[in-house]
Amino acid sequence: MSLAQSIGALTPEFLSSLQEGYEMKSEDLLRHNAVTNNEINKLALNRQIISGEDGNFSHKIKTKGITNQRSSGRCWMFAGLNMMRPKVIHEQGLDSFEFSTAYLQFWDKMEKSNLYLEDVIELREVDRLDREWLLINEWMVGDGGWWNYVVGLIGKYGVVPSSIMPETHSSENTRTMNLVLDRLLRVKANEILEAAKGGAPVEDLRKLKEKGLSDVYRFLVINLGEPPKEFEWRCKVKADKAETEEEEEKGSWPPVAEKLTEWKSFLPQSFYREFVGLDLDDFVCLYNDPSQETEAHFRFHRARNIAGAEEMNFANIGIDEMKAVAIKSVLANEPLWFAVNMGIDQSAEHGVMEVDLYDYKKLFDLKLDLTKAERSLFGAGASSHAMVLTGVDLKDDKPRKWLVENSWGDSKGKKGKWTLYDAWFTEHVYTVIVNRKHVPPKILGIFDQEAAVLPAWYPGAQGIEKSG
Repeated sequence: MSLAQSIGALTPEFLSSLQEGYEMKSEDLLRHNAVTNNEINKLALNRQIISGEDGNFSHKIKTKGITNQRSSGRCWMFAGLNMMRPKVIHEQGLDSFEFSTAYLQFWDKMEKSNLYLEDVIELREVDRLDREWLLINEWMVGDGGWWNYVVGLIGKYGVVPSSIMPETHSSENTRTMNLVLDRLLRVKANEILEAAKGGAPVEDLRKLKEKGLSDVYRFLVINLGEPPKEFEWRCKVKADKAETEEEEEKGSWPPVAEKLTEWKSFLPQSFYREFVGLDLDDFVCLYNDPSQETEAHFRFHRARNIAGAEEMNFANIGIDEMKAVAIKSVLANEPLWFAVNMGIDQSAEHGVMEVDLYDYKKLFDLKLDLTKAERSLFGAGASSHAMVLTGVDLKDDKPRKWLVENSWGDSKGKKGKWTLYDAWFTEHVYTVIVNRKHVPPKILGIFDQEAAVLPAWYPGAQGIEKSG
């Protein structure tokens, strides 16, 4: 049977019918001329949405500064630290403050390297076409992660200010660093597999792993710097009223507005306890995937960055329930870590997220609508980016739009912030992380269920911004 005669193939007769049956009418000629001479998104941009944005919100959480993950996939990490940053700034009376993301990044890479080699030991006898084997070798030590990755890292390693372990070229531009680290780990994995083939016991395989991890540590130090065990830190804080009045009595002008604190020694864990102090175990993950059962507890298999740590797990709930909890958190001035599908209907130029922001349907005269559940069915509905919710605009107690702090620097969006319209929230927000005190008992009770396990290849399970 010839290729043209194969069942399901494009036959010459069908192709001929397409060509003969199509006539470029004036409407399509206009589309052709426009699209072939211009950027599609500029043509499809819905100006009514852009012009209708007034920039006002009924409630905003006070924040200062915008961070920049640059050419890395660390959004989940930046979002986690940005959720905590306003607390430090306001409680300590600081003009600005940033945590060191490079510090957590170092330990994330170290932990992922260990986890990968542990997975190699675990799966050493599986078929090399086994789906989980292929996945662990695809993910390896990419930049991606989830909220539980943040919790695990901070719980084990604490945090440090950005001045203590600043960004490097490799921390901000991870592609080549990740490429070399992947190659190094594959060499170590191959040594483990060869030893396993020779009958080496697991204890010996772990000794090989530990030897390999010494090379990983050295490589990461070269790229990111060595993380501190202990450090000294001081900062400028706002002077209190008594200090200002004392300076005025001395005749000092202008009166003191801020003072420099004394040097103080910290461990990364003690710095977290003193300056943040949040119990991250009080936070729960709420998810909205209408393709799965609601009011049900799920976990993603292998969605973790630390060996032995809890896998990413969540209560799958209705979108309106999710919004109600998010509103409570924002009104309590507590920012939320949240995750979205950032690949559709958002503009970094205008700082807007809204359904049909780019109206491809009218531009091309095509039917392009899928429900959220249908997008999930085809792997097109999953979180790809994490940010922080810092405001909401309510009308008659219903959300019209939300204020978002991103980690793409202040040159994108509206000086680093986005307006997220409520219809877009419904369609493209999948996850919020919120303190359990804002969550109704009925939803908290979902976490008492035994979690149904979703496979590691489930859309979104491998983490957001998984590649740098």
